[in-house]
Amino acid sequence: MNQIDYVPIAALNQYAYCPHRCWRMFCAGEFTDNQYTIEGTSLHERVHTLSQNLRDETWQVRAIWLKSEQYKLIGKSDLIESESGELYPVEYKRGRKGEWDNDELQVAAQAMCLEEMTGKNIASGYVYYAQSHQRQFVDISPQLREEVIATISAVTILLETGNRPPAIYSQRCKGCSLYSQCLPEVAVKVTRYQEVN
Repeated sequence: MNQIDYVPIAALNQYAYCPHRCWRMFCAGEFTDNQYTIEGTSLHERVHTLSQNLRDETWQVRAIWLKSEQYKLIGKSDLIESESGELYPVEYKRGRKGEWDNDELQVAAQAMCLEEMTGKNIASGYVYYAQSHQRQFVDISPQLREEVIATISAVTILLETGNRPPAIYSQRCKGCSLYSQCLPEVAVKVTRYQEVN
């Protein structure tokens, strides 16, 4: 087993989306671009320029590192805003709101780091979807915090053991840049064949 010092916040998002994808990216070091990842990288290159400014009554700081000793998390924020004394993280995503909660999980993890770093309670955050130019409100609820803690535990085990989760075909596979590496439909067909024979 490898001892993991910190879990990347981005790994939580990937694991919540697909544990097999997370394994390929963070254990096997595999990554392949497709149109979606290239658009996402381009968006984050613009966002990840360290800066701070005051916009109307909102203070904004971009591209700062977040870290939690309690949860052993580390990652770079896209945007942290402060309005009327309240802090909240804003995560940028290229597409539009999907059916899954992995983006909300990432925002909650950032909020939990920010709480430890500032000593302030962070009750909410946002996901900004570039395709729709809209922010999605994220309630940093006790339930979402528990999901973050459970995902941290699962990702820590994954990173420490290196055990590969199975590739399971679902709707999520359609836009995945690693689809050709894991071929989840082939695994389904092989399993069916073995069951019949």
